[in-house]
Amino acid sequence: MNKFVMAGAAFLGLAAAADARELTLGLQDNEATPVYKGAEEFANKLAEVSGGELSINLFPSATLGDFKAMVQQAQAGELDIVITGYPDMSYTIPELKLIGAPYVVSDYAQLKEIVAGPWGQGMAGKFEEKGIHVLDVWYYGTRQTTANKPINSIEDMKGLRLRTPNVPFLIAYAEAVGATPAPVAFPEVYLALQTNQVDAQENPLTTIDAQKFYEVQSSVAMTNHFVASSAVLVGKPTWDGLSDQEKEWVATAVAAGGDLNDELLQTGEAELVAEFEGKGLTVTHPDLEPFKAAMQSYYDELEQEFGEGSIAAVTAK
Repeated sequence: MNKFVMAGAAFLGLAAAADARELTLGLQDNEATPVYKGAEEFANKLAEVSGGELSINLFPSATLGDFKAMVQQAQAGELDIVITGYPDMSYTIPELKLIGAPYVVSDYAQLKEIVAGPWGQGMAGKFEEKGIHVLDVWYYGTRQTTANKPINSIEDMKGLRLRTPNVPFLIAYAEAVGATPAPVAFPEVYLALQTNQVDAQENPLTTIDAQKFYEVQSSVAMTNHFVASSAVLVGKPTWDGLSDQEKEWVATAVAAGGDLNDELLQTGEAELVAEFEGKGLTVTHPDLEPFKAAMQSYYDELEQEFGEGSIAAVTAK
Protein backbone atom coordinates (compact mmCIF):
# COMPACT_ATOMS: atom_id res chain seq x y z
CA MET A 1 0.00 0.00 0.00
CA ASN A 2 1.53 3.35 -1.01
CA LYS A 3 1.62 6.32 1.31
CA PHE A 4 -1.24 8.09 -0.49
CA VAL A 5 -3.57 5.08 -0.09
CA MET A 6 -2.52 4.75 3.55
CA ALA A 7 -3.19 8.44 4.15
CA GLY A 8 -6.62 8.11 2.49
CA ALA A 9 -7.51 5.10 4.63
CA ALA A 10 -6.43 6.94 7.76
CA PHE A 11 -8.54 9.95 6.76
CA LEU A 12 -11.61 7.74 6.21
CA GLY A 13 -11.05 6.11 9.59
CA LEU A 14 -10.89 9.49 11.29
CA ALA A 15 -14.03 10.63 9.45
CA ALA A 16 -15.90 7.52 10.61
CA ALA A 17 -14.74 8.10 14.18
CA ALA A 18 -15.86 11.72 13.97
CA ASP A 19 -19.32 10.60 12.78
CA ALA A 20 -19.68 8.04 15.60
CA ARG A 21 -21.96 9.08 18.46
CA GLU A 22 -22.32 7.57 21.92
CA LEU A 23 -25.74 7.77 23.54
CA THR A 24 -26.21 7.51 27.30
CA LEU A 25 -28.86 5.29 28.92
CA GLY A 26 -29.80 5.36 32.60
CA LEU A 27 -31.91 2.88 34.58
CA GLN A 28 -32.53 1.98 38.22
CA ASP A 29 -32.14 -1.80 37.73
CA ASN A 30 -28.85 -3.60 38.31
CA GLU A 31 -26.81 -5.80 35.97
CA ALA A 32 -28.47 -9.06 37.11
CA THR A 33 -31.95 -8.08 35.92
CA PRO A 34 -33.70 -8.94 32.64
CA VAL A 35 -34.27 -5.25 31.92
CA TYR A 36 -30.53 -4.53 32.15
CA LYS A 37 -29.78 -7.50 29.90
CA GLY A 38 -32.37 -6.13 27.48
CA ALA A 39 -30.67 -2.73 27.60
CA GLU A 40 -27.33 -4.41 26.93
CA GLU A 41 -28.83 -6.20 23.90
CA PHE A 42 -30.27 -2.87 22.74
CA ALA A 43 -26.75 -1.37 22.91
CA ASN A 44 -25.12 -4.33 21.15
CA LYS A 45 -27.72 -4.39 18.37
CA LEU A 46 -27.49 -0.64 17.83
CA ALA A 47 -23.71 -0.81 17.39
CA GLU A 48 -24.21 -3.70 14.95
CA VAL A 49 -26.96 -2.23 12.75
CA SER A 50 -25.35 1.21 12.65
CA GLY A 51 -21.92 -0.16 11.79
CA GLY A 52 -20.55 1.51 14.91
CA GLU A 53 -21.96 4.94 14.08
CA LEU A 54 -24.21 4.81 17.17
CA SER A 55 -23.37 3.21 20.50
CA ILE A 56 -24.85 3.28 24.00
CA ASN A 57 -23.14 3.72 27.36
CA LEU A 58 -25.23 2.11 30.12
CA PHE A 59 -25.60 3.57 33.63
CA PRO A 60 -27.47 0.99 35.78
CA SER A 61 -28.35 0.88 39.52
CA ALA A 62 -29.60 4.49 39.66
CA THR A 63 -26.05 5.82 39.35
CA LEU A 64 -27.48 8.93 37.66
CA GLY A 65 -30.24 9.37 40.24
CA ASP A 66 -33.77 8.04 40.68
CA PHE A 67 -36.12 7.73 37.74
CA LYS A 68 -37.59 11.23 38.15
CA ALA A 69 -34.10 12.75 38.10
CA MET A 70 -33.18 10.75 34.99
CA VAL A 71 -36.39 11.73 33.19
CA GLN A 72 -35.63 15.37 33.95
CA GLN A 73 -32.10 14.90 32.58
CA ALA A 74 -33.52 13.39 29.38
CA GLN A 75 -35.98 16.27 28.99
CA ALA A 76 -33.07 18.71 29.31
CA GLY A 77 -30.87 16.81 26.85
CA GLU A 78 -28.33 15.87 29.55
CA LEU A 79 -29.19 12.14 29.29
CA ASP A 80 -30.30 10.50 26.07
CA ILE A 81 -32.38 7.47 27.14
CA VAL A 82 -34.01 6.34 30.40
CA ILE A 83 -35.81 3.09 31.23
CA THR A 84 -38.41 3.31 33.97
CA GLY A 85 -41.83 1.94 34.89
CA TYR A 86 -44.50 2.95 32.36
CA PRO A 87 -47.26 3.67 34.94
CA ASP A 88 -44.60 5.26 37.21
CA MET A 89 -44.70 8.18 34.80
CA SER A 90 -48.16 9.03 36.20
CA TYR A 91 -46.42 11.65 38.35
CA THR A 92 -46.20 13.79 35.21
CA ILE A 93 -48.94 12.15 33.06
CA PRO A 94 -51.74 11.36 35.60
CA GLU A 95 -53.80 9.31 33.08
CA LEU A 96 -51.20 6.53 33.34
CA LYS A 97 -52.77 5.67 36.71
CA LEU A 98 -55.55 4.08 34.64
CA ILE A 99 -53.23 1.42 33.20
CA GLY A 100 -51.75 0.86 36.65
CA ALA A 101 -55.12 0.13 38.23
CA PRO A 102 -55.26 -3.54 39.32
CA TYR A 103 -56.94 -5.93 36.85
CA VAL A 104 -57.47 -3.33 34.10
CA VAL A 105 -54.78 -5.19 32.13
CA SER A 106 -54.99 -8.98 32.18
CA ASP A 107 -51.60 -9.93 30.71
CA TYR A 108 -48.61 -8.61 28.79
CA ALA A 109 -50.09 -9.49 25.38
CA GLN A 110 -53.04 -7.20 26.15
CA LEU A 111 -50.69 -4.51 27.48
CA LYS A 112 -48.80 -4.49 24.17
CA GLU A 113 -52.10 -4.10 22.29
CA ILE A 114 -53.10 -1.19 24.53
CA VAL A 115 -49.77 0.61 24.07
CA ALA A 116 -50.01 0.18 20.27
CA GLY A 117 -53.71 1.08 20.19
CA PRO A 118 -55.69 4.33 20.46
CA TRP A 119 -55.23 4.86 24.20
CA GLY A 120 -51.50 4.12 24.13
CA GLN A 121 -50.97 6.40 21.16
CA GLY A 122 -52.83 9.13 22.99
CA MET A 123 -50.43 8.65 25.91
CA ALA A 124 -47.47 8.75 23.50
CA GLY A 125 -48.68 12.19 22.44
CA LYS A 126 -48.74 13.32 26.08
CA PHE A 127 -45.16 12.07 26.50
CA GLU A 128 -44.18 14.17 23.47
CA GLU A 129 -45.76 17.22 25.11
CA LYS A 130 -43.51 16.56 28.12
CA GLY A 131 -40.39 16.49 25.94
CA ILE A 132 -40.07 12.70 25.82
CA HIS A 133 -40.47 10.18 22.98
CA VAL A 134 -41.59 6.61 23.83
CA LEU A 135 -39.32 4.14 22.04
CA ASP A 136 -40.85 0.94 23.41
CA VAL A 137 -42.62 -0.66 26.36
CA TRP A 138 -41.14 -3.88 27.78
CA TYR A 139 -42.51 -6.50 30.15
CA TYR A 140 -41.48 -6.20 33.81
CA GLY A 141 -43.40 -9.10 35.35
CA THR A 142 -46.86 -9.74 36.79
CA ARG A 143 -47.23 -9.08 40.51
CA GLN A 144 -48.34 -11.95 42.76
CA THR A 145 -49.04 -12.11 46.50
CA THR A 146 -47.01 -14.10 49.03
CA ALA A 147 -48.09 -14.71 52.62
CA ASN A 148 -47.37 -16.82 55.67
CA LYS A 149 -50.57 -18.79 55.08
CA PRO A 150 -52.25 -20.17 51.93
CA ILE A 151 -54.51 -17.69 50.12
CA ASN A 152 -57.25 -19.78 48.57
CA SER A 153 -59.82 -16.98 48.25
CA ILE A 154 -60.23 -13.26 48.81
CA GLU A 155 -61.46 -14.04 52.33
CA ASP A 156 -57.93 -15.18 53.21
CA MET A 157 -56.65 -11.65 52.49
CA LYS A 158 -58.68 -10.11 55.30
CA GLY A 159 -56.56 -8.74 58.11
CA LEU A 160 -53.21 -9.47 56.45
CA ARG A 161 -50.59 -6.78 56.94
CA LEU A 162 -49.59 -6.55 53.29
CA ARG A 163 -46.42 -4.71 52.35
CA THR A 164 -46.87 -2.58 49.25
CA PRO A 165 -44.63 0.11 47.78
CA ASN A 166 -45.81 3.69 48.17
CA VAL A 167 -47.79 3.49 44.92
CA PRO A 168 -51.46 4.56 45.00
CA PHE A 169 -52.85 1.74 42.84
CA LEU A 170 -51.04 -0.99 44.82
CA ILE A 171 -52.15 0.51 48.13
CA ALA A 172 -55.68 0.52 46.65
CA TYR A 173 -55.30 -3.20 45.85
CA ALA A 174 -54.40 -4.02 49.46
CA GLU A 175 -57.29 -2.00 50.86
CA ALA A 176 -59.86 -3.29 48.38
CA VAL A 177 -59.16 -6.98 49.09
CA GLY A 178 -59.38 -6.50 52.85
CA ALA A 179 -55.70 -6.37 53.77
CA THR A 180 -53.96 -3.57 55.66
CA PRO A 181 -51.34 -1.85 53.48
CA ALA A 182 -48.01 -1.58 55.26
CA PRO A 183 -45.36 0.76 53.86
CA VAL A 184 -41.89 -0.79 54.15
CA ALA A 185 -38.84 0.30 52.13
CA PHE A 186 -37.92 -2.33 49.54
CA PRO A 187 -34.48 -3.20 51.03
CA GLU A 188 -36.19 -3.90 54.40
CA VAL A 189 -38.97 -6.19 53.14
CA TYR A 190 -37.13 -9.48 53.84
CA LEU A 191 -36.47 -8.54 57.48
CA ALA A 192 -40.01 -7.24 57.93
CA LEU A 193 -41.38 -10.60 56.73
CA GLN A 194 -38.88 -12.56 58.82
CA THR A 195 -39.79 -10.70 62.03
CA ASN A 196 -43.55 -10.73 61.30
CA GLN A 197 -43.67 -6.94 61.08
CA VAL A 198 -45.75 -7.69 57.98
CA ASP A 199 -47.54 -10.93 57.02
CA ALA A 200 -47.44 -10.68 53.26
CA GLN A 201 -46.02 -8.81 50.26
CA GLU A 202 -46.64 -8.58 46.51
CA ASN A 203 -44.09 -8.60 43.69
CA PRO A 204 -43.36 -10.37 40.38
CA LEU A 205 -42.19 -13.99 40.77
CA THR A 206 -38.73 -13.06 39.51
CA THR A 207 -38.39 -10.46 42.30
CA ILE A 208 -39.69 -12.91 44.90
CA ASP A 209 -36.97 -15.28 43.76
CA ALA A 210 -34.16 -12.72 43.53
CA GLN A 211 -34.93 -11.31 47.00
CA LYS A 212 -35.38 -14.82 48.48
CA PHE A 213 -38.76 -13.91 49.96
CA TYR A 214 -39.60 -17.62 49.60
CA GLU A 215 -37.35 -18.21 52.64
CA VAL A 216 -39.66 -16.18 54.90
CA GLN A 217 -43.07 -16.87 53.31
CA SER A 218 -44.88 -20.17 53.06
CA SER A 219 -47.25 -19.53 50.14
CA VAL A 220 -47.59 -17.78 46.80
CA ALA A 221 -51.04 -16.80 45.54
CA MET A 222 -51.31 -16.17 41.79
CA THR A 223 -53.33 -12.99 42.16
CA ASN A 224 -52.10 -11.50 38.84
CA HIS A 225 -53.22 -8.09 40.06
CA PHE A 226 -50.82 -5.88 38.14
CA VAL A 227 -48.95 -6.35 34.86
CA ALA A 228 -45.80 -4.27 35.28
CA SER A 229 -43.94 -2.73 32.37
CA SER A 230 -40.87 -0.64 31.61
CA ALA A 231 -40.95 2.32 29.25
CA VAL A 232 -37.85 2.99 27.15
CA LEU A 233 -37.87 6.75 26.79
CA VAL A 234 -35.63 9.07 24.78
CA GLY A 235 -35.47 12.80 25.40
CA LYS A 236 -36.87 14.94 22.57
CA PRO A 237 -33.61 16.91 22.25
CA THR A 238 -31.85 13.65 21.39
CA TRP A 239 -34.65 12.16 19.26
CA ASP A 240 -35.16 15.28 17.20
CA GLY A 241 -31.42 15.43 16.59
CA LEU A 242 -31.29 11.99 14.97
CA SER A 243 -31.59 11.45 11.23
CA ASP A 244 -34.32 9.22 9.81
CA GLN A 245 -31.73 6.50 9.26
CA GLU A 246 -30.51 6.76 12.87
CA LYS A 247 -34.09 6.61 14.17
CA GLU A 248 -34.60 3.44 12.14
CA TRP A 249 -31.47 1.88 13.67
CA VAL A 250 -32.65 2.79 17.16
CA ALA A 251 -36.13 1.31 16.53
CA THR A 252 -34.61 -1.96 15.28
CA ALA A 253 -32.22 -2.19 18.23
CA VAL A 254 -34.74 -1.34 20.95
CA ALA A 255 -37.07 -4.07 19.62
CA ALA A 256 -34.24 -6.61 19.90
CA GLY A 257 -33.59 -5.52 23.48
CA GLY A 258 -37.28 -5.82 24.31
CA ASP A 259 -37.48 -9.31 22.82
CA LEU A 260 -34.64 -10.54 25.07
CA ASN A 261 -36.03 -8.83 28.18
CA ASP A 262 -39.51 -10.25 27.57
CA GLU A 263 -38.20 -13.75 26.89
CA LEU A 264 -36.09 -13.79 30.07
CA LEU A 265 -39.00 -12.63 32.22
CA GLN A 266 -41.66 -14.89 30.71
CA THR A 267 -39.41 -17.96 30.81
CA GLY A 268 -38.39 -17.13 34.38
CA GLU A 269 -41.99 -16.76 35.54
CA ALA A 270 -43.03 -20.04 33.93
CA GLU A 271 -40.19 -21.95 35.59
CA LEU A 272 -40.48 -20.33 39.03
CA VAL A 273 -43.90 -21.73 39.89
CA ALA A 274 -42.49 -25.26 39.80
CA GLU A 275 -39.30 -24.13 41.56
CA PHE A 276 -41.25 -22.58 44.44
CA GLU A 277 -43.34 -25.75 44.81
CA GLY A 278 -40.06 -27.69 44.87
CA LYS A 279 -38.88 -25.48 47.74
CA GLY A 280 -41.99 -26.48 49.72
CA LEU A 281 -44.14 -23.41 49.15
CA THR A 282 -47.86 -23.73 48.61
CA VAL A 283 -48.86 -22.17 45.28
CA THR A 284 -52.55 -21.31 45.06
CA HIS A 285 -54.78 -20.06 42.23
CA PRO A 286 -57.67 -18.25 43.93
CA ASP A 287 -60.78 -17.26 42.00
CA LEU A 288 -59.91 -13.75 40.83
CA GLU A 289 -63.42 -12.53 40.05
CA PRO A 290 -64.02 -11.36 43.66
CA PHE A 291 -60.61 -9.62 43.61
CA LYS A 292 -61.57 -7.78 40.41
CA ALA A 293 -65.03 -6.88 41.75
CA ALA A 294 -63.42 -5.47 44.91
CA MET A 295 -61.52 -2.90 42.82
CA GLN A 296 -64.72 -1.20 41.63
CA SER A 297 -64.61 1.54 44.27
CA TYR A 298 -61.08 2.44 43.14
CA TYR A 299 -62.20 2.47 39.51
CA ASP A 300 -64.99 4.85 40.55
CA GLU A 301 -62.39 7.17 42.11
CA LEU A 302 -60.37 7.16 38.89
CA GLU A 303 -63.45 7.87 36.78
CA GLN A 304 -64.28 10.83 39.01
CA GLU A 305 -60.78 12.13 38.23
CA PHE A 306 -60.59 11.29 34.51
CA GLY A 307 -64.21 11.07 33.42
CA GLU A 308 -66.87 8.39 33.05
CA GLY A 309 -65.76 5.56 30.76
CA SER A 310 -62.06 6.31 31.17
CA ILE A 311 -61.31 2.79 32.49
CA ALA A 312 -63.09 1.14 29.55
CA ALA A 313 -61.29 3.48 27.13
CA VAL A 314 -57.93 1.97 28.12
CA THR A 315 -58.77 -1.43 26.67
CA ALA A 316 -61.00 -0.22 23.80
CA LYS A 317 -59.74 -1.24 20.33
